[in-house]
Amino acid sequence: MEYIQEIRVLYGDTDAYGVVWHGAYTKWFEAARVEAVEGSLGLNLAELEANGILFPVVEMNIRYKSSAKINDKIIIKTHISEVKPISVTFESNVYDKLTGVLRVTGRVTIVTVNPQTGKMYRRMPENLLTAFQNAKI
Repeated sequence: MEYIQEIRVLYGDTDAYGVVWHGAYTKWFEAARVEAVEGSLGLNLAELEANGILFPVVEMNIRYKSSAKINDKIIIKTHISEVKPISVTFESNVYDKLTGVLRVTGRVTIVTVNPQTGKMYRRMPENLLTAFQNAKI
């Protein structure tokens, strides 16, 4: 499964240097993950939370290759790169829509946590593990 999202860089996404602020990428990566999980996998995060499952980020790595600027149209391609019994890793690549230039790469790992106890599950519930495994490219 690969989820593709198109974004136009807004003024609020940029910093004092006129380029995309580094923190904007974390928002875009999260939006892509949520859309991939809810849209492509059909999982409802609110329902999962009500049933005792949260997906916090435990690791994030971002590599900046080149700068995007205001009004640039970018494409974010996100896929599941690794599924383990306790975690799922998503990889995202941000490209300039017009030139195809790779701007940023990101890797984010999530786990399952019980919201009442705050403790991580030793093993993801089987139905979720299966859904993520089936969606992995």
